[in-house]
Amino acid sequence: MNGLVLVIITASVYALAYRFYGAFIAAKVLAFDENRTTPAYRLENGYDYVPTNKWVLFGHHFAAIAGAGPLVGPVLAAQFGYLPGALWILIGAVLAGAVHDMVILFASVRHDGSSIIDITRKEVGKVSGVATAIAVLLIIIITLAGLSLVVVNALYNSPWGTFTVAATIPIAIFMGIYMKWIRPDDVKGATIIGVTLLILSVVAGPYIEHTALARYLTFSQKEMTVILASYGFIAAVLPVWLLLVPRDYLSTYMKLGVMLLLAIGVIIVNPEIRMPAVTQFVAGGGPIIPGKVWPYVFITIACGAISGFHSLVSSGTTPKMIKNEKDILPIAYGAMLAEGFVAMMALIAATSLIPADYFAINVSPEVFQKLGMKVVDLPVLSQLVGENVAGRPGGAVTLGVGMTFIFSKIPFLEHLSAYLYHFVILFEALFILTTIDAGTRIGRYLLQEAGGAIYKSLGDRNWWPGIIFTSFLISFAWGYLVYTGNISTIWPLFGTSNQLLAAIALALGTTVIIKKGKPQYMWITLIPFIFMATTTLYAAYLNIVTNYLPKGNMLLVVLSITIILLAITIIIDSVVKWYGWLKKGKLTKEAIKASVFN
Repeated sequence: MNGLVLVIITASVYALAYRFYGAFIAAKVLAFDENRTTPAYRLENGYDYVPTNKWVLFGHHFAAIAGAGPLVGPVLAAQFGYLPGALWILIGAVLAGAVHDMVILFASVRHDGSSIIDITRKEVGKVSGVATAIAVLLIIIITLAGLSLVVVNALYNSPWGTFTVAATIPIAIFMGIYMKWIRPDDVKGATIIGVTLLILSVVAGPYIEHTALARYLTFSQKEMTVILASYGFIAAVLPVWLLLVPRDYLSTYMKLGVMLLLAIGVIIVNPEIRMPAVTQFVAGGGPIIPGKVWPYVFITIACGAISGFHSLVSSGTTPKMIKNEKDILPIAYGAMLAEGFVAMMALIAATSLIPADYFAINVSPEVFQKLGMKVVDLPVLSQLVGENVAGRPGGAVTLGVGMTFIFSKIPFLEHLSAYLYHFVILFEALFILTTIDAGTRIGRYLLQEAGGAIYKSLGDRNWWPGIIFTSFLISFAWGYLVYTGNISTIWPLFGTSNQLLAAIALALGTTVIIKKGKPQYMWITLIPFIFMATTTLYAAYLNIVTNYLPKGNMLLVVLSITIILLAITIIIDSVVKWYGWLKKGKLTKEAIKASVFN
């Protein structure tokens, strides 16, 4: 198998899926109404509800949903061979992830930009609403902590990375002011200015590293955690047009640009996929992921095929900025396919390495010795990137080495390999950071909704004391977990809780289709719901009995059991309601006609 074959297959499958399956759901199932006024106009307030250009919003949405999952997940899942991961990225993104994102975004737009908590409470019932509220708040804090750990580990003691990532903040603010006041809606001009400044900041990074400024840009892990949490707070409070949207839009150029360059590199180099289609570890006992290919490949890849975090973005920042319902198809379905393409590129980069070298990077030296393998090109690769890359688990370094290996085969680029490697590591940090800032803002929305039931003013989206207070709470919560925890205590729980949220969101999507009076199409969300629910609940159970309990980590046991029970509650309540609506005829024609979804 060659990498070029996977690129062609992925591009072809996704193009056909968007043109036919996505268009079918948009036209026949959800029936978007382009003449209907969206909440971005009806509730416009200048900082949350802001009508936004379709492509700028696509950039924000893609940047917000595309975190560590499509980069790190496929790299770790390569342990099972290239085939299981490639199939799930192709099938999962088309039939599960993109559908999940589009249905939830549609539901939120019809509910004035409300979160899945509020929508579930109104459409399914109070029991599911309360259970969803608790589950989502726990999951988003765990998710943000898990993603933040990756950024902290990438940027601490790295003045080059810190400078370039920090530079995107003033650049984004200038772009926001430019499009708002200097030359309103001049997206093209703002793009040229922003991308030019971004490139200059990347080029300047290694020079800054060797100046007196470097000491002011070098931070420990604890210091970087505080800085990151403070940034999340600021991004959650400031108007979306000023920082969040332009920064995410700017980051999208870097994200998609690097992945496009990688695709071009694969076309030019046509690297051989060195990892076999399946390895002996599909039956379990792997050095990176100890479990079997089912259910762990579906939990590990996460965002590259489907992710519950996407439902928070699709019912968080994005629905408050949609100008026209017809934009939902490219923004939701299209962005998910773009993320799937990123995931496939990451898989190609990782599997182009010789298997022994791949494992030598991804596990500790002690574990690698027990595998009975011998490295082949690893010394050369380490020399190529300018660092010893052996024993650097987590996926980020493997992706960096794999991408650099492909780029180095292109004429005239080999002597830039060390620069390219550090650029890729920086690119990964920037990729993930855009999910953190949007996620913190979404967490603020959720806390405001939940707090409104206790203190009415707290639920007022325009009340500044409530905005500041809830932004601080959500930033402090995930920041505290990062400050006091580590990757081994947070990341395993992130995987299962994130995918359980996807199952919860698909259950809500099934309710949406039924209440539109189109139960003949409920299989669109019901089938992926059944698969995600059974797969993830089983994985969560295995994590408890084979990972958390043997290590005596009772905090993770309690959190896991709590989220499992909440998910089961929502699933049972939803199924009972579906049975009542479909078999007992409790959902009348009048109720369907009066539904907000029609």
